Amino acid sequence: MNVAELLVEGFSRVQGTVRTAVEGLTAEQLGTRPDDGANSIAWLVWHLTRVQDDHVADVAGTEQVWTGQDWLTRFGLPFPAGDTGYGHRPADVEAVRVDDPALLTGYYDAVHEQTVRYLEGLGEKDLDRIVDEAWDPPVSLGVRLISVLDDDIQHAGQAMYLRGLLERQSS
Repeated sequence: MNVAELLVEGFSRVQGTVRTAVEGLTAEQLGTRPDDGANSIAWLVWHLTRVQDDHVADVAGTEQVWTGQDWLTRFGLPFPAGDTGYGHRPADVEAVRVDDPALLTGYYDAVHEQTVRYLEGLGEKDLDRIVDEAWDPPVSLGVRLISVLDDDIQHAGQAMYLRGLLERQSS
C-alpha cells in the first residue's frame, strides 16, 4: 500500500461514518443538541466537511466544493462563504439546520470525491512540501492531511455518539 492509498482509505472510513451517522434521521434529530453548549449532528458533519473542503482545496490549489458546486446556496446558512465553523458559538451551531440528511451526505460525498482525486496523485515525497508557514515549525502537506483526517474522525465519532443517544431516547 502506498501513501496515497493509505490516505484514501482513511478518508473513505470517514465517509462511511458520516453516512451511518446521518442517514434516516429527521431534521429535528439532525438539529438536536444534548444541551445548549453542545453541537448537533448537522453541525458536526457540516463542520468536518467544511474543514476538509477548505484545507484540501487550499493544498491542492483548487476551488472549494462549497462554492464551486454551489453547496453554499443549497445549505442557505447565515455565514460568510469562507466560514468553516471554527470558533462557532452556540447560536451559530443552532443556525446549522438541515431538513434532509441527503444534503449533508451529498456535500460530504462531493468533497470526498475531490479529496480522493487529489490524494491519488500524491507520492511520498509530496508529503514534505511546506503548505503553511504561519506555524513554528511550518506545516508540511503530510501533517496538514493527517490533521484534517484526525479532525474528521473525531467529529464523525461525536456525530455517531449523538445518534446513539437519540436512538436510546426514542426506544
